[in-house]
Amino acid sequence: METQLDPMKDDLPLMANTSHMLVKHYVLDLDVDFKSQVIEGFIVLFLETGSRYRRASSTGEEGCQSQFDETCKIRASEQGHVPVSNASVCSSKMEYNDFAVCGKGEKDTSDKNGNHSNEEQASGISSSKNCCDIENHGNEDFLLVLDCCDLSVLKVEEVDVAAVSGIEKFTRSAKLTDVSKELANLRNQIVHELVTLPSDRWKEQLYYYTCCSQAPGCGELLFTTGTWSLEIRKSGIQTPTDFPHAIRIRYKTKPEGRSVTWTTDQSGRPCVYTMGSPINNRALFPCQEPPIALSTWQASVRTAASFVVLMSGENSAEPVQLQEGIMSWYYYVTMPMPASTFTIAVGCWQEVKQSFTPAVQTNNEFSLPCSQADFRWHEESCGHVEYPCRFQSPAARLQRVIPYRVFAPWCLMKCCEEHLLQLIPQCLSAAYTTLGTHPFSRLDVLIVPSNFSSLGMASPHIIFLSQSVLPGGSHLCGTRLCHEIAHAWFGLAIGARDWTEEWISEGFATFLEDVFWARAQQLSHDEEKAQQELKALLRWRRLRDEVQNSEEELQVLRPNKESTGEVSESGASIVKHGLKAEKIFMQVHYLKGYFLLRSLARRIGGASYLASLRKFVYKFHGQLVLSQDFLSMLLEDVPEQRESGLTVESIFTDWLDTSGIPKPLLEEGETWKESRLVQQVSGEVTKWIRTNQRIRKSSKKKRRQDEVIFQKVRDHDVRLCKGTKGSTTEMLSADSILNSKEVGFSIFGKVIAKECY
Repeated sequence: METQLDPMKDDLPLMANTSHMLVKHYVLDLDVDFKSQVIEGFIVLFLETGSRYRRASSTGEEGCQSQFDETCKIRASEQGHVPVSNASVCSSKMEYNDFAVCGKGEKDTSDKNGNHSNEEQASGISSSKNCCDIENHGNEDFLLVLDCCDLSVLKVEEVDVAAVSGIEKFTRSAKLTDVSKELANLRNQIVHELVTLPSDRWKEQLYYYTCCSQAPGCGELLFTTGTWSLEIRKSGIQTPTDFPHAIRIRYKTKPEGRSVTWTTDQSGRPCVYTMGSPINNRALFPCQEPPIALSTWQASVRTAASFVVLMSGENSAEPVQLQEGIMSWYYYVTMPMPASTFTIAVGCWQEVKQSFTPAVQTNNEFSLPCSQADFRWHEESCGHVEYPCRFQSPAARLQRVIPYRVFAPWCLMKCCEEHLLQLIPQCLSAAYTTLGTHPFSRLDVLIVPSNFSSLGMASPHIIFLSQSVLPGGSHLCGTRLCHEIAHAWFGLAIGARDWTEEWISEGFATFLEDVFWARAQQLSHDEEKAQQELKALLRWRRLRDEVQNSEEELQVLRPNKESTGEVSESGASIVKHGLKAEKIFMQVHYLKGYFLLRSLARRIGGASYLASLRKFVYKFHGQLVLSQDFLSMLLEDVPEQRESGLTVESIFTDWLDTSGIPKPLLEEGETWKESRLVQQVSGEVTKWIRTNQRIRKSSKKKRRQDEVIFQKVRDHDVRLCKGTKGSTTEMLSADSILNSKEVGFSIFGKVIAKECY
């Protein structure tokens, strides 16, 4: 597969053969070593046969227990079997209710909304001593292909899940016929039963995932690492159905690996975090990168006691001391999501506390507008695969503000307390009033190190924010926070099936940040309209400049056109221009996507449009979508627009499949200049520029300066400055990374909130 890729191209390969086998769950057990700048440990993959190779088979309960007993005898005499040391395989006498959620010996402290404060268990592992036959059988053996890069893979082995005490409950539906394959079939049947447990048994499921991950190995597997992949095979196994469904990979990262960055925080202390790399997490752990590979995970991370481990898990982990100076942190998720959404940050973070409970607006003006149609949506079952879904929880549906925490380096704690803490509940409440149920049960916000190249990045249950938003006052901090919160719905709970359609994530988040922020500020209708017209003008000028100074092929929102969402027979694909350096710094997907959604909202009407967004969220949360999924549903709700000539095809032609400025936008671009707020800000910027020019000219002479009267303009509106084209006054958005010497103040942070989903 590697040889089919052109190394001269800038496309990102997604190598995993997801049509053959799918990872359903990952168990990670890792040690973080700051001295060597290496993360080392193992990962256990629980797999299911892919859609192209799934073998239909009937299941029965007759004779299964006796077959399990018989296979236990076979396993005991199997060459290379090593008993589990130190009783590391879980005992069936232990309550999985306590173990899976809270760690060994801890009680469940989850509340009715699914928020957990958990502790973690120490884990041990033994594996087989004998390596399997290393003879090369060529293409006869089935290859499991994983996405992998910049990793040192040390060992790959099959896991003997049948050795786990109490696991026999998962063999009662097994029907084993081939005596020579009984043990292998039994192991795969156990994994199948485990990964398909009903969602209301998620605690039991996590418990047995942990037990199985600690089971002994039962034979090493052959593997080969390439530039972008890890290929694994078992001698003599020629189909995915017969391939081991539970495998363990021992590996370690490399200091130069591109999925994480090792650095120091603003207080000078070491830290490491996933920074939203174009290659996602394949240099952090071997995985299946294609979006279609939705999976759950759980992770145990050990590091020195002075460090705090934050992850994109749904529980608020509490550390457990394993030995003097070493702490272990345990996180998990029960909502299947792409591996690219996995996030970790390890550092000497301090939790920012507040001495008061902020008041959150709860008046009727900003309450969630619920129509009879809204209630009908909630009566319908969800369309995603089964998991413990908050949209089906009455308590979660009423939760305006989910639990949140803020972490930062010590030197930024005071600034976070003054600017950030009070904004989070306002923004969360505004998002709830707009879209309804929060998809995730909690939120951590972390101020990441200064080398972070974006203003923000959203992952499940955690948001990274740049320190640059803190000095910008409430408006810069609030708008960026609203943008990242919007990704909980668009980009995370609803993801793009084809990663080239980034606008589905970024366009929606940019559009919704204005809606959320206006509601968080409690603006009047006129104030909201004026602020949004100002932002529209700034974004229009940014888009115009970007279109003039970038390659045309990078300006297309749906570059694969009719082939969008298609993959090869194996499930492998590429992300077009995924490795192109310039693309990382472009905002065309944000801006053109935003203007498309703004145009649709104006045609349909604001209230009707937001009602359609809520319907779309409820219908498609937990799923992957393409552009036409949203556009088709929207036009079905407003048939009069189709009658006026607005179709999915016309939107593709005008907005998504072509480069440059969309024609409908060209007609609208000049109208925003008439806004009173735009004119006011333009006048103030002109005054600043002229004043600074006079000061510079007179810097060597002492002469009386005429006093200039400046009007007070909101912080966010003030963040307009002279652009980069000579003496032409260009107004850019607050997100611009400029250091404007001419106007004498700093503008922080260019937003490339590069999302992993």
